[in-house]
This record gives sequence, C-alpha cells and structure tokens, in this order.
Amino acid sequence: MATTSSAAPKPIDDFGLWLTAFTQPTVLTELGALALCIAIALGIAWLLRRALRMQDEKTSVLFGRRLIDGVMFPLLLLTLAYVARALLLERLPLAAFKVAIPVLVSLVVIRVGVKVLQVAFATAPWVRVLERTISWVAWLAMVLWVSGLLPVVLAEMDQITWKIGASTLSLRTMIEGILTAGAVLILSLWVSSAIETRLLRKAVGGDLSLRKAVSNATRAMLMFFGLIIALSAVGIDLTALSVLGGAIGVGIGFGLQKLASNYVSGFVILAERSMRIGDNVRVDNFEGIITDINARYTVIRSTTGRESIVPNELLIINRVENLSLADDRLWQSTVVSVGYESDVEQVMALLKDAALTQDRVLKDPAPSVALSNFGADGLEFTLGYWIADPENGTLNIRSLINRKVLQALRENQIEIPYPQRVLHFKAQPGVAEAEFSARHEAR
Repeated sequence: MATTSSAAPKPIDDFGLWLTAFTQPTVLTELGALALCIAIALGIAWLLRRALRMQDEKTSVLFGRRLIDGVMFPLLLLTLAYVARALLLERLPLAAFKVAIPVLVSLVVIRVGVKVLQVAFATAPWVRVLERTISWVAWLAMVLWVSGLLPVVLAEMDQITWKIGASTLSLRTMIEGILTAGAVLILSLWVSSAIETRLLRKAVGGDLSLRKAVSNATRAMLMFFGLIIALSAVGIDLTALSVLGGAIGVGIGFGLQKLASNYVSGFVILAERSMRIGDNVRVDNFEGIITDINARYTVIRSTTGRESIVPNELLIINRVENLSLADDRLWQSTVVSVGYESDVEQVMALLKDAALTQDRVLKDPAPSVALSNFGADGLEFTLGYWIADPENGTLNIRSLINRKVLQALRENQIEIPYPQRVLHFKAQPGVAEAEFSARHEAR
C-alpha cells in the first residue's frame, strides 16, 4: 500500500535521492498548499483573537503579544497541514510535507512549553534554562523524525533496561515517562493560569480574596492530579506510594507542623474573608495595607514603603486590628499643651480650624476638641479628627495639622509652656554657720 509506505518514516540511505525529491515539479504544488494553509491559519487566528477580544492580552498563551507568537497560529497551521497532506497523499508523492509536519509539531511543542512557563513563572530565573531545554529536545526529535532514525533510536533505548524491585524499566520508558510528566504538568499549569487570569481579572476587595483562594486550590489540585497521571505513565505502581504517604504524614506531624499550619491558615483567611487584599491592618505594631495573600504567608506594605511578610498562622492565633473591615475611615488625635492663663474657648476654636484647613479631614463627623487634662505645666487639649484615605499616609496628615496648630498659636501669642520644676533647699543650722565662718575667714 502506498499510503502505509509513505506514512512510516524510513532511514535516509541516499541523500541524493532525498534531495532529488525536492526538485520534482510536484514540490511546487506542496509549497503552494503550505502557503495556502499559512494564509488560512493567519486569517482564522486573527478572527478568533478579535472575536474573543484578546488584542490587549499580552500574556495570552494562545495569541501572545503578536498573533504569530502564540500557540493558536502554529496549532491551526499544523491541523491544516495534516488535512492538506491527506488530500495530496493520494494524488502525488510528497516531499515538502515530510519536513513541514515534524517542524510544525516541534514548533507547537516549543510554543506551548515556553508560553505556559512564561505565564506561570514570570519572574523565576530558571525558566530561561527550561525553555532552552524544551527547544533543544523538540528540535532534536524533529531531526530524528525527518531522517527516519527515530524508530531506530527508540528501539536501541528499549534494549537498555534495569530492574527496580519487581519492575523492569528501560531507558525508553523513563524518557517517555519524563516527557509525559512534563506535558501533563505544563497542561496543568496552562489550565490553572487561564483559570487564575479569568477569576482575578475584575475582582476587588473580598471577592478578590475568595477568587484567589479558588485559584490557589485549583492550581494545587491540577498539579497533584498531573503528577499522579505522570507517575502512572512511567509505570510506577501508585500503591507503592502508600508508605511514602505515611512517612510524609509523620513528617508533617512533627517537622512540618508549622508549615502545614501556615498553609491551612492561609486557606482559612481566604475563605472566611476576615482579612482581604487592600485592607489596612496592624499586626505586632506594624501597620500597613495587605497587598497579597498567599497560601503560606501574607504581604503587608506600610505607608513608608516597607513590606512585612507575615506567616498566616500569626494572623490566626494573634490579635490583628483590621482598620478597614467595617469602615474605611480612621480616627486620629494629637495633644497640645498651653499655658494656664490661655483663653480656653479661643484655643479650642484655633485647634478645630487648624484641622478643618486640611482637605483630607472629614467634615462629617467634624473634628472635636476637648480639654483632656490639667497637666503639671499647662492645660492639655486633645484634637481628634477622621480621615477616609489612610492608604495615603497617616503621619503626613498629622504633621500638616500640627504645623497649622503651631502657626495659629504663635500668631495669637498663646504660650506653649516649657516644663517647669521648682527645687526647694532646706539648710541645716550648724552647716549654715560653719559655711558663714569659713567665708568670713577667707576674706
């Protein structure tokens, strides 16, 4: 059968005959069919990108930054090439398609692996090395396929075997298992990244936290099932993992107790939404805004730019002040001391006016001033006010109000008293007479 002989690759014994096949007039027909496939694939990919509104998705695996960068274009081209190859196979001998199909398969594998790794691990330093490894392996497999040496190499690998327990493994089985595991894990990362992008695209506040929890759980579940499938593909009996599972359980119970506690606490925080991304919290005298909630830790960024990485267990077992759980407004106060001879009503009016001059201070509820204490050096007044944007900083607004208060008190000649202390000395009679005699003799 002509179909069977052309479909099965054979080793190249005569490169002259191989090159002669590309000089036949039928090659022009193949090249024309390939050019038509390229045009149709570009058109379909462009229409799909526009219909799905993916023009602005720079990290899309299917479409990439440009249309030809994504996976969709080579995948469509490979499908069309297979269709064209099937149509031409019965009418003329093929030469160009024998090279084009393996090249397109390698291109699809490289694009899928590279794009998924770039999306899933954008900042990881080892991604570049793994991308190059995928490219070299794919192009090497393509060369072996085109040359017809792939069955020969696989047969030789099948002869290299070793025994592990009751199982006999070969080099071919191990390589196929590794490739299968890599393909399954990349597919799992692709699906989880797509789900995460869709879930977190327009989520805010508490909805963002819940969707983040679903995203983390989905990725962990897909990676777990992907690993199970990969181990099964290698030929490893999963019942043998029961002992390993028991050892891991003991390790979690003893050595990994804190780590497991942090992971469980992370999912509890995300599920019950007691703390959400964007909340202003105070933990262990560190105040800031939650910028990220991961499975193991939470990132809190202060208004000064410092970031604190807090294990999730501490957020569960310790006292945490969530300043924006019920209300975004924040109350602040400052204490001012003036002399006892000052006009109390005038001082209270000046303090209130100093707070109202700032746009960030809320007018409702209005700032309040109270004579809070009779101090040792003067009268102490407490100025309290509300702000609605603590994420813009709390120290800066306090400083502005204090400066206005100081300016108003100086303009109205209201004294801010210095600490005053009166020391009383009680001289003893005998000591005083001795000192007077000594001074008189010295003169």
